[in-house]
Amino acid sequence: MNRGLALHPRTPVIIGVGDVINRDGPLLDPIDLAATAARRAFHDTGTDVTALIDTVAVPGIILMHRDHPAHRIADSLGLASGRRVSCPVGGNTPQYLVGELGARIFSGDCDMALVVGAEAGHTAIRARKDGTRLSVGSASGADTTMGDDRPGLSDVERAAGLFLPADVYPMFDAAFASRAGRTLDEQRRWLGTLMAPFTAEAARQPDRSWFPTERTAAELSTPTDGNRLISEPYTKLLNSFLFVDMGAAFVLTAAEVAERAGVPRDRWVFSWGSATCNDVYFPVERPDLGASAGIREAGDAVLATARVSVDEIAWFDLYSCFPAAVSAAVDALGLEFDDPRGFTVTGGLPYHGGPGNNYVTHALAAMVRRCREDDRGIGLVSGLGWYLTKHSLGLWSAAPPRSPWQRPDMSRAQAAIDATALRVAPLDEAVGPAIVDAYSVVHDRDTGPCSVPVIATLADGRRTIARSDDAELARHLSGGMFIGDTIEMTIGADGPTFHLV
Repeated sequence: MNRGLALHPRTPVIIGVGDVINRDGPLLDPIDLAATAARRAFHDTGTDVTALIDTVAVPGIILMHRDHPAHRIADSLGLASGRRVSCPVGGNTPQYLVGELGARIFSGDCDMALVVGAEAGHTAIRARKDGTRLSVGSASGADTTMGDDRPGLSDVERAAGLFLPADVYPMFDAAFASRAGRTLDEQRRWLGTLMAPFTAEAARQPDRSWFPTERTAAELSTPTDGNRLISEPYTKLLNSFLFVDMGAAFVLTAAEVAERAGVPRDRWVFSWGSATCNDVYFPVERPDLGASAGIREAGDAVLATARVSVDEIAWFDLYSCFPAAVSAAVDALGLEFDDPRGFTVTGGLPYHGGPGNNYVTHALAAMVRRCREDDRGIGLVSGLGWYLTKHSLGLWSAAPPRSPWQRPDMSRAQAAIDATALRVAPLDEAVGPAIVDAYSVVHDRDTGPCSVPVIATLADGRRTIARSDDAELARHLSGGMFIGDTIEMTIGADGPTFHLV
């Protein structure tokens, strides 16, 4: 079983993966998509393991939300009773679950877990257009919850008009651009170069990708009628795409259970460790909006406990909801942006498709297949939740790990990160001169630049956030770079706003 190496019998190992995509088929509920993916994962194990599943865990479903989805999926599959877990918002969830369930497997508290999720956003759109209502029965029981369920933005951030990831991530990319000495226009063109290889990977997997079309850097970054600017520096093609019908699943178990069940050895891909760490939770409180301490700490920890250097990694799948997420991971892991190994084995959320919190399940399926093709290689998968907030990283290989499986204790690193949080001024005190730390220029579909959200630091060192809906100001700032400039904060009729000085 262990090829001559000392393998702990409870080492977590993936033995089956499955995924499904529904572009033009019938209208499907996310539970149906998830169940199909799970059946494919069971089949991929090479033997019948369904009777051994004692845990079903489901990343949160965003569109066509279903209550207690783990019970619903388990019922659809006819699984015996057991632990049923559903999770709150977080794109890091699938890799996070590897750490949480892996620890239970390693300790003997769990023998075999099914992690499965899906989104049916494409069906939701089609059903709304057709006036179709999908029938939904009741769940047979109540799921337990696993994961951090705090909201992603603070009251101050929401009061400034920030609600969606597409509002916030462009501000991070402006901070990256400023550090690199680029304007927003220059950053947009540079991001085309960063993301073009993701389209190539998606094109190599036409049966698994929502947009299996290879595109050039210029095609991604040049504004056109079909690729309009959303929030600078992002065009439409640089944004994640949620409205997909996709499901994916994997089966995680202990090595001794896999052996006892007769799972062929060529199906096994070992977890070499998993680590989770947050950045300062709310973006407005972060001292550096152009970096991720959470990715750095989680990455360092999982590499160290597995006794692996980043130079030994053969394949990466870095979370890619927006380009800023990729940049943050590349920087935190000490990689070069032109690393020939590339940064995805899946295609990324804008091109493979962004099925909400479940994308990393697809990424893990792709990484498992890659590891099975070359049993000497090691892969790294990263997942990310909310606004560069929650980070889970894991190492994978068809070869047994070099040291006993671990989920490193991140409590000290997390406390150190949390201690760097900046004070935030109450909205009624967010007045006077301030230095811009991050911003974006938001575009209206028809009229172009229309508003500018900013994160800034007041003279007394407190952070603040504001939004100007002055279209003339937005046009003036479009394409440039004014991080580090001084603005005058005021309280307008609709909340905190600013003007140039």
